[in-house]
Amino acid sequence: MENDRAESELLLEVETPLGFSVRSTNRYWELIVTVKHPVMAGREREVIEALVEPDEIRQSRRDPTVHLFYKMDRLGRRVCAVVKRLNAEGFLITAYVTESVKEGVRVWPK
Repeated sequence: MENDRAESELLLEVETPLGFSVRSTNRYWELIVTVKHPVMAGREREVIEALVEPDEIRQSRRDPTVHLFYKMDRLGRRVCAVVKRLNAEGFLITAYVTESVKEGVRVWPK
């Protein structure tokens, strides 16, 4: 029963082009859109698209377990989904809109 409740609280669980899955709960998404980046409210679908079909993925310069997934939005800006990868699974750290791509090693596409 506990596992069923945890599953129902998932906002997303998707497979990335890098071969690992990314998860986030509704509760954590609420933190992102109320505290970290309110502009992302209602943009869950765009974050999922950035994770599943990104234009580019970069590895963080500071933390090799963090990846930044970029996807152009309809206004010509980029949606960036920031993911921490632990073994074969990842979790969403944050998501935001940006004009530019952060420095870091481009890991996809090669």
